[in-house]
Amino acid sequence: MDTDDMEKKALSAFLAAQRASVLAIVDGLDTKALTTSVLPSGWTPLGLIEHLGYAERHWFQEIATGAAAPLDWPDDHAALTTPRPPEVVFAFYDDQCRRSDAVIARTPLSAPPQGRHPGPLRDEVTDLRGIVLHMIEETARHAGHLDTVRELLDGRTGLGPR
Repeated sequence: MDTDDMEKKALSAFLAAQRASVLAIVDGLDTKALTTSVLPSGWTPLGLIEHLGYAERHWFQEIATGAAAPLDWPDDHAALTTPRPPEVVFAFYDDQCRRSDAVIARTPLSAPPQGRHPGPLRDEVTDLRGIVLHMIEETARHAGHLDTVRELLDGRTGLGPR
C-alpha cells in the first residue's frame, strides 16, 4: 500500500467514525424526539441528519465531481428541520455517505475539485484531501451539537463511539 492509499484509508476511517458517532447519538430516539427542537435556533436532530446528507452530497458530488443528480423533493422548509419522516432522512444520509465513499475510493486525494464552492471555503479546499478533512470537521462539529441536544431531550450522554 503506497503513502496515498494509507492516507486515504486513515482519512476514510476518521470520517466513518464521525458518521457512526452521529448515528449512535440519535439511536433510540423516536420520531417525536427526532423532530423536536430544544434550542432557540429551532433546528431538530432529524433536520441536522438531513443537513449532513446534503453536506456529503454537496462536497463529494457537486464539488469533488462537479455534478449531482437532482433530488426528488423540494428544499423549501426552515433550515436544519425537515418535513420528511425518519426512515427517508436516514436512507438519504446513508445513500449520500455511500456515494461519498465511492468518490473517495476512485479519486486521488490530490485531485482538484471539478465544481466550485461558494463562499469562504472556495479558496481553501483545493483537492479531495481538503474535502475529506472538511467533512470530518463538519460531521464531528455536528456530532457535538447532537450530543448536547440528546442530553437535553432525555438526559443520555456519551453515546458516540469515541
